[in-house]
Amino acid sequence: MKSARPKFGAFNQGGVPTIACFNKASTPLGVDLDALITAMQAFVDQYVAPVWGTPAKLVKSKDYLKGAWAMVFLDKADQPGALAYHDLTPDGMPQAKVFVKTTLDNHDLVSVSASHELVEMLVDPATNMMTTGPDANTMYAYESADPVEEQSFKVDGVSMTDFVYPAYFESFREPGSVKFDQMKKIGKPFQILSGGYQIVFKNGKWSQVFGSESKKKRFAREDRRGHRSEQRVRAAKNRLKRADRKKIGR
Repeated sequence: MKSARPKFGAFNQGGVPTIACFNKASTPLGVDLDALITAMQAFVDQYVAPVWGTPAKLVKSKDYLKGAWAMVFLDKADQPGALAYHDLTPDGMPQAKVFVKTTLDNHDLVSVSASHELVEMLVDPATNMMTTGPDANTMYAYESADPVEEQSFKVDGVSMTDFVYPAYFESFREPGSVKFDQMKKIGKPFQILSGGYQIVFKNGKWSQVFGSESKKKRFAREDRRGHRSEQRVRAAKNRLKRADRKKIGR
């Protein structure tokens, strides 16, 4: 008799996850890793957790830590061993991947990309949350930084991503009635800024809705392998894969 496939639907509910942050990229980050971790901790403590109720403890490490979530910095998706990191840690916990060279080639900041992945992992660690919205035939992914992508603010002198608030996903909210994102760039639920996008599920398919035609073109040029947009498709099919220590070691 075959055992049931494991389901990774919730992680550390009621607890405060530790997130191991480690750098496997040869490309310079453009920011000191210790300073980045300190800034991201302040980002979580002062901005994200009070709004979303998602505290976390970030620690610097050299590799995965048992039972911890992870944020790993890699050069790009096709560097040797990169794809062996897969979707989850070897323990089956959430992980975020930041592709340093790819980010810099796109003229973006690693700190903004890292904080983007961090807030989205905290809000939806299993990459499976969706909600109804303005289109009754569409499901909208709970991605908290995508709609305001390309917007950032400083925390301890380091640039961090803007992110939406829970009210953003509440279609009954009147325009301007509450705060919809940290930087007050959003004026109503489900609005997408010109540099942002949303992942949606409609007619049995996953796709993106873009805030502008220029963003759509930039998105099409990006290497999206290893990103949450791909993970979400696999999560919907219960096909998230754990990092392969043996392949990584080779």
